[in-house]
Amino acid sequence: MANEAPRPLPHVYLPDHGEIQDYTSHGGGGDKSKPPARDRARHAEQLTRVLTQAVANAEAQLKARDLTLAGGTPGFYLEFELPASQAAIVDKLENRQGKFPIELVNVRPIEGRGEAVAATVFVPEKQREYYLKKVAQYRDEDRIKRSVVDGQVVETNTGPRNELLIASLETARLAVARSLYTDDPAFFPDPGVVAWWEIWLRLGTRQTFEAAARRLDLPVREHALTFPEREVLVVSSTAETLGRIVAHTDSIAELRMARDTPSFFTEMDGAEQRAWVAETVDRIIAPAADAPAVCLLDSGSTRRHPLIRPALAEQDQQAFDPDWSVEDISNQGHGGHGTQLSGIALYGDLVDLLAGAGPVPLSHRLESVKVLRDRGANDPDLYGAITAQSIARAEIAAPRRPRSICLALTSEGDHWRGRPSSWSAAIDALAFGADNAPRFIAVSAGNIRDNFHRDDYLDRNDTTPIENPAQAWNALTVGAFTEKDTIVDPAYQGWTAMASVGDLMPRSRTSVSWNREWPLKPDVVFEGGNLGVDPGTGLGDHVDDLALLTTYRVPEDRAFTTTGETSAAAALAARMGAQILAERPALWPETVRALVVHSAEWTPAMRRHLGAINKTALLRRYGFGVPSLVRALGSLRNDVTMVVERTMQPFRKVGSDVETKDMVLHEFRWPVAQLEALAERRVQLRATLSYFIEPNPGERGQSRRHTYASHGLRFALKPGDERVDVFVRRVTADAGPRPPKRASDTGWAIGPVLRNRGSLHADVWEGSAVELSQRNAIAVFPTGGWWRENPGKGRADTEIRYSLVATLRAAEDVDLYTPIATPVEVPVAAEVEIEI
Repeated sequence: MANEAPRPLPHVYLPDHGEIQDYTSHGGGGDKSKPPARDRARHAEQLTRVLTQAVANAEAQLKARDLTLAGGTPGFYLEFELPASQAAIVDKLENRQGKFPIELVNVRPIEGRGEAVAATVFVPEKQREYYLKKVAQYRDEDRIKRSVVDGQVVETNTGPRNELLIASLETARLAVARSLYTDDPAFFPDPGVVAWWEIWLRLGTRQTFEAAARRLDLPVREHALTFPEREVLVVSSTAETLGRIVAHTDSIAELRMARDTPSFFTEMDGAEQRAWVAETVDRIIAPAADAPAVCLLDSGSTRRHPLIRPALAEQDQQAFDPDWSVEDISNQGHGGHGTQLSGIALYGDLVDLLAGAGPVPLSHRLESVKVLRDRGANDPDLYGAITAQSIARAEIAAPRRPRSICLALTSEGDHWRGRPSSWSAAIDALAFGADNAPRFIAVSAGNIRDNFHRDDYLDRNDTTPIENPAQAWNALTVGAFTEKDTIVDPAYQGWTAMASVGDLMPRSRTSVSWNREWPLKPDVVFEGGNLGVDPGTGLGDHVDDLALLTTYRVPEDRAFTTTGETSAAAALAARMGAQILAERPALWPETVRALVVHSAEWTPAMRRHLGAINKTALLRRYGFGVPSLVRALGSLRNDVTMVVERTMQPFRKVGSDVETKDMVLHEFRWPVAQLEALAERRVQLRATLSYFIEPNPGERGQSRRHTYASHGLRFALKPGDERVDVFVRRVTADAGPRPPKRASDTGWAIGPVLRNRGSLHADVWEGSAVELSQRNAIAVFPTGGWWRENPGKGRADTEIRYSLVATLRAAEDVDLYTPIATPVEVPVAAEVEIEI
């Protein structure tokens, strides 16, 4: 039985080379470990010496300012070093009070020194003595705690003032351009080399930067990305020239390299079978004009292909640059990629289509927006802006059409694995829908491009991280697995398949090597084919038998080719999203993502790795498993399922502070008698919570105030031995990053500590039917984010949306649907909104 989803309410560069319950949560801060033990006087003397020299250098720099470049608040950048174990206190370097605030602009690891990080701050000229005063207080003053004991005032010396900050600092210096560089050190250009840079600007300083860039004749790309505290531009320059801007303005917060999306997609040969196409076309029933669509952002598509033409209207075939051809005509490595994915997005593997004999009704359409040039490399522009404008073209052409967006283009990631980039943050912003139009976006995880030995399989996958922009929190990140292991082509006699059935596609990247704070990626895996193993070398290579059959871009030459890897997997994911929308067009994008993930399961081959690897590695390799359209649509038709689309206000501003505000309690209407009759029979409760965060990118380490996500949500299942009112009081009092543990809160396959990363949380509880009959409520509650930690941005009172899917499942010989469906004539869950 399905619950009908309610309708939504509505540096200088020196060339050295539900009742809504309103409650307050006082969440814990960062790492509260003690600072390193120091000889107080000696450490203060050392810091005073280096700071005095840094300030003197800064004053000389300010006096030498070129007034034709100077702009913004006069000041300078300081770089501090501190142990990585103390990185959580970098917020204390800031001073946001007064007219001339000191801002932390970035935090980065120090190359070759994994135990140390560097933090860079912008210091207004009028605050040049700030840190010297802090060190003097540390040296000369103690913190005195006064308390009353037996009527007497007792004074206790609790240590030097500013100890947590000053004792943690190793050294300080006037920052150079490299101090603002937060990308992979290997990419930093040599002196005099012109390169394209991503310039991450402090908010409100774009005009200052652009004026300086014009003065220095620097090419600046027209596209820009704007985030709550950063704007990002792409500029061509040498590091030395950027150093001049750093020395003369207050604009730059970070420098990164602008990398073009590589054309890593290869063309795969396949048999030409014109007669098959002709026969198949006669069986195709074209989709309705208003049917949902897969919006494909790629190399274009070949509309004249007989299998594509029924679902791709002329007005739905577009290009990012209006001067480009909309057809898939490039002779470069990416040529044909878009047409290949077009066939996958419409039909899946064509082998299945061609083997059939009956009608082929298409439930969804195709939209193609070309984002890759036909000749030459793409301009090193901001791909976030290209992505946004390309999606906008499709939306303008058909504004009322539900769509599932597919992006199967990736670029190399960075040295802080999993860190948001300008591109991934733009994906997050697009999905979040600041324009009141949230979007479902499927992004490929990226592929291992070079061949490797069969003995390196899986180890190579686990050490090759997911690519940009697939670290986006709000995107459905798609990896690849395979069910293909049969080779019949006689040209490959003696070859074997590298991956076993149900295991990871050998080229699929993972997040096993990512920093643990970043989300679990991929979210799911779809079919991406397999690699054949050359018996002579042991190396893996492409074999048509192990790939997916699809459409070829020049149908006059041949109709079919093969494709695979995570590109095909992403197209399959987008296809499933469109198929869900065809069933329920009004579903929110958050719900579509939830249903795809909710329907996913690990294959036996994946589960066999447990023990050899832990559950975290399993999730970071396979995500939540392989989705099933049957299970996803079954959750909407006849499973014992709750599908909820809900709004809530996570925070509210009270004076100058922000407090946690709402929670929603969802009560299941389980028929207790029927569940109790099943007694100790094992049942499962699958729960998936999906929501989109508003991104706030920029590298400032573990600062709570500068956290990337606007907010977080969590869910908790009521224990069977706890009354609902007690459960509500406990959850609302303890709401935070980790829900409170109880002895009875066991049985989860993943558990709250691991599942509560990113903006998508899924888990499976298993226990007895009689116990589940008493575990009849799920609470959804907020946790912190920059909306709360940074009240000055005015987002504290913002409402958010979320989707919650919960499914009751039992062994195949247990009929839960009939006894539960019959007496339940109201929705399977009731939402209780509580406000204090």
